[in-house]
Amino acid sequence: MIPYVTLNTERLRLRPLGETDAEVLYSIFSDAAVMRYWNTAPWEHVGEARDAIANDFEARRTGSYLQLGIEKNAEAQLIGTCTLFNFNHQCRRAELGYALARSAWGRGFMHEALSALIDYAFAELKLHRIEAEIDPRNQASAKTLDRLGFLNEGHLRDRWMVSDEVSDSHLYGLLVSDRLSPAQGNRQYLREYA
Repeated sequence: MIPYVTLNTERLRLRPLGETDAEVLYSIFSDAAVMRYWNTAPWEHVGEARDAIANDFEARRTGSYLQLGIEKNAEAQLIGTCTLFNFNHQCRRAELGYALARSAWGRGFMHEALSALIDYAFAELKLHRIEAEIDPRNQASAKTLDRLGFLNEGHLRDRWMVSDEVSDSHLYGLLVSDRLSPAQGNRQYLREYA
């Protein structure tokens, strides 16, 4: 079981999604621009958001993945999600996924959110390695991962087919030792458990 966790940063609150988030979550994941480099097509109805929220609750219970909503402190407004999934407990490894509403792009919110989630994953979940897979054309995501200290470790050809479009993937990796290196600085986050 993954504990109920809330992570706070200077501008953001990362928290589990609730039923009241369905409409905003749907607006994010139904936006074709947000989903441009995602591995699924944009959502077509709000029921997909409700299902995702229900699945998140079950995933926390079983420990299969951890998804947190990203909320701006100032407005208590949901602007995206970040997720740790595909846990390999033996190897202490997980994958990282994230999405941000188009209205929040270009302001460093995802870097701030992922910094907190990664610090939590290494310090509290005791992960050794975090991986991220992105479409090579997604330059904004590549820059975010680079800033976080991830290394581009490989190119996977014709990895995904979404709506008949074939795309490659770049595989990024981050080790706990990378995150703790002096070049990465000493990042802190505030956490709350319920």
